[in-house]
Amino acid sequence: MSARRIDERAGDVRDACCRIYAQICPPDLSSYVVPGIPDVLAWLSTRDGVQLGLLTGNFEPVARLKLRRAGLGKRFPSGVGAFGSDSEDRVALPPIARRRAGKPGGPVARAETIVIGDTPRDIACAQADGVRCAAVTTGQYGPDELAGADAVARNAAELRAALTELGV
Repeated sequence: MSARRIDERAGDVRDACCRIYAQICPPDLSSYVVPGIPDVLAWLSTRDGVQLGLLTGNFEPVARLKLRRAGLGKRFPSGVGAFGSDSEDRVALPPIARRRAGKPGGPVARAETIVIGDTPRDIACAQADGVRCAAVTTGQYGPDELAGADAVARNAAELRAALTELGV
């Protein structure tokens, strides 16, 4: 199949994926939330100058549904963030998220941005945009695979401490 034909059908594929995921997604995803993360998000929301945004390779409707069903949706406002539906290339997502979180005068500064992730791809996308990254070993990757981050945490308590050291 040609690249042009694939691009022409990308919207249809996205719509079908989102529709099917909405049908098969369990009604409660709270058991997948890493212990302590809701508290870290609550703490971040009280910090002056901190704005939470979601950056993910998921299509936006899928990401928003996952957050709602995990009980975290209220922490991530719409209109902020970047998603797989914005670009197939994850390294393109941080500039999009910074622009959406910014003010009319421009995007959020790189020095004021921290990507929190749990994969080497999360670290790579942060580095590609010149922003800092705090990695958490709560996924399938351990400290060695995430060593390229500015900080590596093993759990939510360590993540909060790492964010504090990064100036949050």
